[in-house]
Amino acid sequence: MDETSGPGRFIPHERSIDLDAFQTGLVELLPRLRRFARAVCRSDADAQDLVQATVERALLKRSGWTPGTRLDSWAFTIMRRIHIDDARSKARWGKVLSPEDDLTSNVADAAQAGEALRADALAVQAAVRSLPDDQRLAVALVLIDGLSYAEAAGVLGVPAGTLTSRLVRGRQTLLQTLAEQGVTA
Repeated sequence: MDETSGPGRFIPHERSIDLDAFQTGLVELLPRLRRFARAVCRSDADAQDLVQATVERALLKRSGWTPGTRLDSWAFTIMRRIHIDDARSKARWGKVLSPEDDLTSNVADAAQAGEALRADALAVQAAVRSLPDDQRLAVALVLIDGLSYAEAAGVLGVPAGTLTSRLVRGRQTLLQTLAEQGVTA
């Protein structure tokens, strides 16, 4: 048996550095994955489950990621696919979705924010969560997570023009919804 086969397979030092870099990159990406999951899911509990499933799949499929490419786009794509699979499964089996969790959990410094600011932040979060899936994902990737249009289109698997129109419709809907609630942009 040589060094590269068998149960105690030798992993060259360079590969272990790559693995360490991959795991470190994935850990650093966790806050962004959580933020994107909260935008994708309408429940914080579902968002936490989605992040966990995404990290598990990323670790299992790490050989599918090419060093030197964007780890965030790759992980967001995994998350989107898991979310789609879960949605199809729930629709197929007719599972009842859990009620929305307390929306205050990801409002930054909610305890220190003034009551009006807290109400506005909750209104924005609720408005984003009420968007149709295609618009919510576009808004989350571009406006919340800061991906370029091309990167977001790649994550969603759609042409850039499609992403742009989803983003425009999402922005318009958000502005209209927030204006109706008296929240100014």
